Amino acid sequence: MHYGVIKNCDIADGPGVRVSLFVSGCTNHCENCFQPETWDFDYGTPFTQNTEDEIIKMLAPSYISGLTVLGGEPMEPSNQRALLPFLRKVRLVFPNKTIWVYSGFTYEELLTKSYPNCEATEELLDLCDVLVDGRFIEALKDITLLFRGSANQRIIDLKATRSSGTIVVWDKK
Repeated sequence: MHYGVIKNCDIADGPGVRVSLFVSGCTNHCENCFQPETWDFDYGTPFTQNTEDEIIKMLAPSYISGLTVLGGEPMEPSNQRALLPFLRKVRLVFPNKTIWVYSGFTYEELLTKSYPNCEATEELLDLCDVLVDGRFIEALKDITLLFRGSANQRIIDLKATRSSGTIVVWDKK
């Protein structure tokens, strides 16, 4: 897996101050995507053990609320396979920090036994607290929305959703 950028002290992609990892590779190709360069799976820098260690260090301060993974497309099967061991480590080292993931795929698409679902999907979703799902749709663009770009996108509380079996929208409490 490659990544385009890592942002330390990001306040735009989830609540509080976060570390954000922008992975490379996306087959969704949303019209007017804000960073189409990340569609290329080889864009940017290889994600290595050193990268993981750097992010773990960035997550350590108490003022960091958690990790956000976006892209590109984190839920591309090849990216899921690369992210899974890393997110296991993040959850182990920082059990009280939140993990958010942004995906152009809907929660329902991720659960069906077709692309993008793979052997890593279920556990990866279990490790995450929130999924911002749905493709960016230019006609539904709304810059007043919290943590998303178009009105079709949902902010899903994954823990509550997976526990109840029905979609539970995240409450910004």
